[in-house]
This record gives sequence, C-alpha cells and structure tokens, in this order.
Amino acid sequence: MASKDLANNLTMTQVLDPAVTTATANTTGLDLAGTSGAMINVLIGESGDTLSGSVKWDLILQDSSDNSSWSAVTDNKYVSFADVDSSGIYATIDAAAEDDANYPIGYHGPNRYVRVAVTKTGTHTNGTPIGATGITMPIHRPASGSDNGSATG
Repeated sequence: MASKDLANNLTMTQVLDPAVTTATANTTGLDLAGTSGAMINVLIGESGDTLSGSVKWDLILQDSSDNSSWSAVTDNKYVSFADVDSSGIYATIDAAAEDDANYPIGYHGPNRYVRVAVTKTGTHTNGTPIGATGITMPIHRPASGSDNGSATG
C-alpha cells in the first residue's frame, strides 16, 4: 500500500545548499510545527585540506523557539543517532577517514526549530564540500505528492 512508504510519511527539505566551503555555515532552521520528529543529515565530502586537530569541522546541534535566537542542544535526552557534548558538538571531522561521510542527528526536544552549525577551526584554504537535508515526520501526510493530506495515524 503506497501510504506506508517513506515518501508519503516524511518531508525532506534542503537546509544547506551543497557547496565547497572554507567558512563556518549554519543550516536553515527546520520548522517542527505539526511534526512528530526531525532529523538533519549533514553530508561531508572529501576535504581539499589536510584535516587535523587544528584544521577541522565541528557539527553542533542547535535549537530555538523563534528561529532567531539559537542555543546548543547539550542534553542527550533530546537527540538520537548521535550524542551531543556539553557544547552541543555531535561530530568532529578532523581526519581524512572522517570526511566523505554522512552525519545524521535526530531531534525531539522542546523547541520548534532545530539546525546544525557547521563550524570550522583553523585555516581551510581549498575547502570541503558540505550540504545538509532536514527530514521531518509530519503528523499529517506531506501536502505534495499523490496523497490527500489525511492523517497518517
């Protein structure tokens, strides 16, 4: 039955355009109104720089009640697929073995918006391809597609 497939039960949103970057970037805030869960999947490509403890990327989960003022999520009871530390960092990419990979994190916390801050440390001369997709599970089926928008439950 088509209503049981993922396309009829999840909404995907591009929250960070894929691009080679040398600077810190934030994904767009993912609006969780009318959803029962969310995940952001950050895609890291092969870095053109030599990654190390002093040239690295940190992925920090942040949430907000107003899509304007952001705070790091530091409580693991609000996340899945990864653990956050006291700074909200859930992944550090500081070696060649860690780039060219996906870094998903789920959020089911108390705030309406969630995003990932992709922060750089050190000098990134050549850059790293980075992009991100936000995935939500609407309480009602997504408005686009062939479904009629009725409740999924």
